[in-house]
Amino acid sequence: MFPIRSSFFDDFPVVPGRRPEPFSRLTDAMFSGNDAGMDLYETDEGLVLKMAVPGLTAADIKVDVEGRHLTVSGDLKGDDSEDADERRYWLRSLPRGTFTRNIRLPRGLDTDAIAANVTAGLLTISIPRTAEAKARRVEISDA
Repeated sequence: MFPIRSSFFDDFPVVPGRRPEPFSRLTDAMFSGNDAGMDLYETDEGLVLKMAVPGLTAADIKVDVEGRHLTVSGDLKGDDSEDADERRYWLRSLPRGTFTRNIRLPRGLDTDAIAANVTAGLLTISIPRTAEAKARRVEISDA
């Protein structure tokens, strides 16, 4: 019978603040926190995107629309204090580095009327439906 491990890395020596060498570069790339969390949902008025952008202002974020493609990008700044290089981290998971999110938009949205704002680390992008795409009630007449 095979022993049960709680982690793949159990067989490697643990050095505080560092993952096992063969995998450190791979896991740094996979779990670097550069992927901003995002919610995308539909309302009767259109599509709404909410994205976590902690510590960023409107000037730090770029939102581009080309056809039906929406691109949100920015740079999550880490700790730039003078002693940051001298620290021996045991855990380092605060988001840092550049991020880019690309979203293909559905048909029926008015990309010329997109509104975006950032408040308390939350970017909100609202994309309204075109007039033709909005649901409407059809009146039925008696014949």
